[in-house]
Amino acid sequence: MVRQSRRCSRSGCAQPAAATLTYVYAESTAVVGPLATYSEPHSYDLCEFHAERLTVPRGWEVVRHEIDVEDSGPTGDDLLALADAVREAARPEPPRNPADDGRGTRRGHLRVLPDLD
Repeated sequence: MVRQSRRCSRSGCAQPAAATLTYVYAESTAVVGPLATYSEPHSYDLCEFHAERLTVPRGWEVVRHEIDVEDSGPTGDDLLALADAVREAARPEPPRNPADDGRGTRRGHLRVLPDLD
């Protein structure tokens, strides 16, 4: 499998992308963070050089999230956690007992009934 790396969005720059720039126009904020997994139409990929030197219009704020240029993507633990979450979401709910009127609390196959005194 050939992995095609994305390039910096700045004109004339052929460096590999290391960060993603996104604008939040409603808050006059530019957010620079780690390279997004996928290229989005309303965000810009920047190389390390351009990400560090980004300037914004007067009155705007820049929010910078730590960028790890050595990040090789998700770890094994991340992938296992994702797989576990998918399995849990796909697990069907156990059928409800039609005789269960909702009173009392179930604990496995036992039911704790409230005191009637």
